[in-house]
Order: sequence, then structure tokens, then C-alpha cells
Amino acid sequence: MLQHPTLDRLNAMGLAGMARAFDELAANAEAERLTHPEWLALLLDREWSFRHDRKLAARLRFAKLRHQATPEDVDYRSHRGLDRGLFLKLVAGDWIAARDNLVICGPTGVGKSWLACALGHKACRDDRSVLYQRVPKLFASLALARGDGRYARILAKLGSVQLLILDDWGLEPLDAHARYDLLEILEERYGRRSTIVTSQLPIAAWHEVIGDPTYADAILDRLVHNAHRLDLDGDSMRRVKSPSEA
Repeated sequence: MLQHPTLDRLNAMGLAGMARAFDELAANAEAERLTHPEWLALLLDREWSFRHDRKLAARLRFAKLRHQATPEDVDYRSHRGLDRGLFLKLVAGDWIAARDNLVICGPTGVGKSWLACALGHKACRDDRSVLYQRVPKLFASLALARGDGRYARILAKLGSVQLLILDDWGLEPLDAHARYDLLEILEERYGRRSTIVTSQLPIAAWHEVIGDPTYADAILDRLVHNAHRLDLDGDSMRRVKSPSEA
């Protein structure tokens, strides 16, 4: 890297993007043709891009999305009942701004988790906080957290993110603790934050999974009342696609 007092000052002020751009421009003979405003514009653009990319990387690390999925890679040709117009509206993110929910139902392998992660990735790009949780593992983690003092902290984290993805809901009946945990999470988020739920089961079967009628009514009221829905069908996409949607 070029040794220059300006570089030292830029790095000292935490302007790493501008410092890299300055170094590259100073070493480029063609940059002499640029005007001072053009130089400044290039430096500012590189600093903005550097900060944006760093913030996005941090959001994606926090989100821990199950799949490296993006809306641009969604396959609309597969026969699974995906409404392209509706999905593109979901990609725009207005439903998150309105604090609505999204339920994605369909048989195994049709891409429910992949689509949820694609929407999560777009939300991160839109500078929203996102967190992915696989439901069976989440309930197990909360059960352990009750004994080591982390329970309240985990619930606060689940309640505060702008988009929470609850994947693989309904694989097994809920016990009393899981029913309570789910209601607490949804109660904290209702009308304040958005939640995506994916499930192999249709919504009509969720009462049976929850078990207790009172809890079931309360949970569904907070989750489904303001929810958009994607109902998918068709054969498993894993049979024809290994690294992408599944």
C-alpha cells in the first residue's frame, strides 16, 4: 500500500473504504484525469459500499440462515404452486414494515425453508434484523435455558428481531413448556414484529399439534390473524436439485 499521510488519517478515522480507494486511485495514472469532485465522489462511494457490505455481512452472521438463498435464485418453473406475483410482493418487504406474518405450508422438499431464507436474506439486505430458528431445536434450547439462567435473554432476543423465521413447525406435538414458550414468543411479537412459519401441516391441523385448545386458539390468533400465506404442493425438489432449493 502507498505510504501517504492522507491514508494514515483516513485509517485513523475508520474510513477504510476511502483509504483503499485513495490508495488505488493514487497508483492509477489514469486517475489524474479525474476532477477533484470526481475523486471525492469515488472515495465516498467506496466508503459507502464498504460500510454497507460490512453491515450486511454482520446481519447475515446474526441471522444464521439455513440456506444461502436469495430471491434472485428462486425457481418459478417448478410445479409447486408458487404464485410469482405474490412472492415478488413479499420480496418487496412491505408486509414486514406492516408487521404482518407469513405462513408457508407444503409437503417436504418443495422449498419452504429455502424460500423463507431467501426472504430473510432480502430483509437483511434491506437493513432489517433477522433470525432463523428451527422449531424442534429452539424448544430444546429453551428447555435447557430454563436451568442455566439464559431463558429470559433468549426470549428477549426472539422478541426483538424484526423478522423471525420459525422453520419446521409442527413435526411433533407440543408439551406444556413448548406451548407456553411459543405463546410467549408470539405474544411479544404480535403487532410489533413479523414472523415466518414453515410447516408440512396445513393450518387446519395445527390445533391438534398444539394440544391444548385454549393455547391453540391464542397461538393461532396471534400468528394467523395477520398472516400472508404460501400454500405449496408437488413432488420433492430434492430429487432433482441437490445444492439449491429444498
